[in-house]
Amino acid sequence: MQYRKDKSGRELSVLGFGCMRFTRKGNAIDLEKAESEIMATYRAGVNYFDTAYIYPGSEVLLGTVLARNGIREKVSIATKLPQYMINSLNGVEKLFQEELSRLQTTYVDYYLMHHLTDAAQWERLKYAGILDWIAEKKKAGAIRNIGFSYHGNTENFLKILADYDWDFCQIQYNYLDETAQAGRVGLKAAAERGIPVIIMEPLRGGKLVNLLPPQARQAIAENPRGWSPAEWGFRWLYNQPEVTVVLSGMNSLDMVQENVRVADSARPGEFTEADFALLEKVKAAIRATEKVPCTGCRYCMPCPKGVDIPGIFRCWNTMYSESPKEGRFQFAQTVGLTRQPAFATQCVSCGKCEQHCPQTIPIREKLKEADKALRPLPYKIGINVVRSFMFRKSKKA
Repeated sequence: MQYRKDKSGRELSVLGFGCMRFTRKGNAIDLEKAESEIMATYRAGVNYFDTAYIYPGSEVLLGTVLARNGIREKVSIATKLPQYMINSLNGVEKLFQEELSRLQTTYVDYYLMHHLTDAAQWERLKYAGILDWIAEKKKAGAIRNIGFSYHGNTENFLKILADYDWDFCQIQYNYLDETAQAGRVGLKAAAERGIPVIIMEPLRGGKLVNLLPPQARQAIAENPRGWSPAEWGFRWLYNQPEVTVVLSGMNSLDMVQENVRVADSARPGEFTEADFALLEKVKAAIRATEKVPCTGCRYCMPCPKGVDIPGIFRCWNTMYSESPKEGRFQFAQTVGLTRQPAFATQCVSCGKCEQHCPQTIPIREKLKEADKALRPLPYKIGINVVRSFMFRKSKKA
């Protein structure tokens, strides 16, 4: 197993175990199966295990497995504060103590503010007094490293990143999302600050394996490298030295074996021009199923009225390359739930964006189509309700 270092110099395995997708047996996680997978990765050198308060049964299972195998002190646990569920420091403390109990531990190695989508959420936490709480927990040793996981746009990621002396961060990043969410810009910005970056959704929840169009599958199968679709995704990430840990929700021993083998052998800078060309061919095959030929270059930005043009088009495309549900979900995360609205309906048809689009997309026309598809009435209502909840003011303890 290869390792990359955190800010303190501690070595973290480049492959991390994402504990969100354990196999379930009835209404519960299959304990014996999950334990065999966790221990197989541990024996292979994996030392970073990522869970969260809201993953049903995950914290309890991870705590049980680590405790009964006597390896708690030999690995790092990452878990998360569901900041969207709390109103005050009393709520923060209650949830944190519950997490320690579930995990059968007295400390968390890597603790994250979970699922930030806008800098305003971080501001709300600061208003509630989270900075003093973090300082207290770090001084007591109950939290060793503090970070945040992120699903908003690049601009808000950069604001949060620059606002605090973070120990690490976690972003969704893969070869299809290179210009989405925090993206390569965010990855580079974190690395320049010496902040380790943990990668989630390296395969888009398996979609870069299971939902590839036939042309993409054929291109991969015919490539002399002989790598599987999953291996291409992981190697693209490991090729970048700014990536610290890549999480994988491993729920079979075959998956464990393949991911460990790749993590053992992949090296930064190993990709050739031919390798990048292959992935461009794969992405082109995926984009052929999409609705609008937006590449996320952002030449159309900034919009004078605040419309997130590439973000809206990316989510609209996802409705066709993956599913309507997934596209609308991503829209809610990255466009609908930012403090400053970025909806297509804010467009005043000035046409400035179209003057700079390399793809000559009729942006004004397509924004109207995209908004209609992404925000049917039930979604409009739902987004407005969640926005009113997210951007309320927190109570100080």
